[in-house]
Amino acid sequence: MSTSPHQPPHPLANRDLKPRWLRNAAPEPPSTGRPLVAVIIDDLGTDKNRSWRTIGLKGPLTLSFYAHASDLPEMAQTARRAGHELLVHVPMEPMSKDLNMGPNGLAVGLDPMEVRRRLRWHLERFDGYVGINNHMGSRFTSDPESMMPVMEEIKARGLLFVDSRTISTSIGIEVAQRLGVPNAARDVFLDNEVDVSSIGERLSELEAISRRNAMAVAIGHPHDETLDALEQWMADLPSKDVVLVPISTIVRERRRRGAGRLA
Repeated sequence: MSTSPHQPPHPLANRDLKPRWLRNAAPEPPSTGRPLVAVIIDDLGTDKNRSWRTIGLKGPLTLSFYAHASDLPEMAQTARRAGHELLVHVPMEPMSKDLNMGPNGLAVGLDPMEVRRRLRWHLERFDGYVGINNHMGSRFTSDPESMMPVMEEIKARGLLFVDSRTISTSIGIEVAQRLGVPNAARDVFLDNEVDVSSIGERLSELEAISRRNAMAVAIGHPHDETLDALEQWMADLPSKDVVLVPISTIVRERRRRGAGRLA
């Protein structure tokens, strides 16, 4: 995969500093060798009541916000003070033409400079985040040429990438590794079925994957049922053999184990 000529990446203000994803990372909880689980809640920001409820949960969770949400800096700052980690939830083109990506969505066929312009719009709406994950994106994340300017931009900014894996043909992690972008990928969707009992089963599946692989990542959404299930699950965490961590801890652990060429 070769890089075609693009607009130069956004310059870093100070290249002597730690990468931005490390500077903005939430504290890494002690694991004492136990399996690690990260829970990302995305689609945050537009439903104010459920967004604030999510921010109020005991963490550390990883909260992914739509950049077009209002009151975003306040929510982001409050979430960080509460011990959560932040992502930007960037809309990318799905397979279905009937689904609305939202403002400044990244689409296949756009000029690389336009992809960068749209991505920068999302990245400059608030601060304090460690990276991005994709909203939708089943078509976009399957296209290597489309993903290249995205990865170049987030690498230049010192950010990480989380592949939501909305489709099995996503090449997000492959492109991230080729460019040395810190990365992780979703293992479990918590709430394809919006039911407390079903979400509880998905959380048990998350635990089982983490025991097999030493770590696992889940993605859920701010449904009342998801938040109810998470509250109960987190209340029971002291009796479990897994540790809830922010997504940056998963990325760091992958680097320690040599999984991927990370910045």
